[in-house]
Amino acid sequence: MTRYFVTGGAGFIGSHLVERLVADGHDVTVFDDFSTGKYENIAHLEGSKLAVVEGDVRNAKAVTKAMKRAHYVLHQAARPSVARSVADPLPTNAVNVDGTLNVLEAARTHKRTVRRVVFASSSSVYGDTPTLPKVETMATQPMSPYAVSKLAAESYCRAYFLSYGLETVALRYFNVFGPRQDPESAYAAVIPLFVKALLGRGKPVIFGDGKQTRDFTHVDNVVEANLAACTAQKAPGNVFNVACGSRVTIGGLAHMIGEILGVDREPRLKAARPGDVRHSLADVARAEEFLAYRVRVNLREGLARTVEWYRAQRGDGGGADEEE
Repeated sequence: MTRYFVTGGAGFIGSHLVERLVADGHDVTVFDDFSTGKYENIAHLEGSKLAVVEGDVRNAKAVTKAMKRAHYVLHQAARPSVARSVADPLPTNAVNVDGTLNVLEAARTHKRTVRRVVFASSSSVYGDTPTLPKVETMATQPMSPYAVSKLAAESYCRAYFLSYGLETVALRYFNVFGPRQDPESAYAAVIPLFVKALLGRGKPVIFGDGKQTRDFTHVDNVVEANLAACTAQKAPGNVFNVACGSRVTIGGLAHMIGEILGVDREPRLKAARPGDVRHSLADVARAEEFLAYRVRVNLREGLARTVEWYRAQRGDGGGADEEE
């Protein structure tokens, strides 16, 4: 029986990973402090081969104890948000850098059982370089404390591979979205905020002129990349982009969500935020070659699935929110 240890397993991405692993018949231990993750994200899996440990990745002893007997470690736990890191950088570093180091050291402690660590990194490490698409071999230029923390954690992963022979893989996620992404957080991502506004009577809020572009990635694609990264023969010691390899303007995204919902409402523009990049687009050729990665859910299909999920959560067909 294969055993997985998933940090941040009650979070948005982590819970989708856990759901898939349980469905595939694996033993799974979730390690989460529930600061942003929610037990309700994994409650429907209760009674399966799932263990839930409440703990903080900044607590090295707790991580080491909970990881015992794991074969694969999927390290999703993080303090998310570029804007949040700009406002309060020290906790971002503590969770994302120190926490990752604790996970790696725990894996080294359990080296007889742990086969590989897969780390959730971010496209933000590329910064605002004008070169598109972003290729893993290009120079990184992080613009925010969050981006710096992810790049530092990536470097630790590679150092543990080179220094100790611990198999590590880093996945650079590009703007992940899908069901369970929280629209209520002060640092919520753009898609849940747009859906929330358009389901109600609000207008989507865009920071900037709306012409900035992003490569959005449905969470199902990220799940597939993580599973492949666990066993792909040539993956250890490497970093891979995980994305769709296509981009859309933020203004175009708002229009697309409006079309799906049957709502025509012009966005409100606000000043651009510090740390935000202008354009982002991934080259996924390396993931295709090493991980046999394929885009399974494109942007339009992913948005339709996501909108349907939010509609089901509301249960009222929309119209409850006040206009902003």
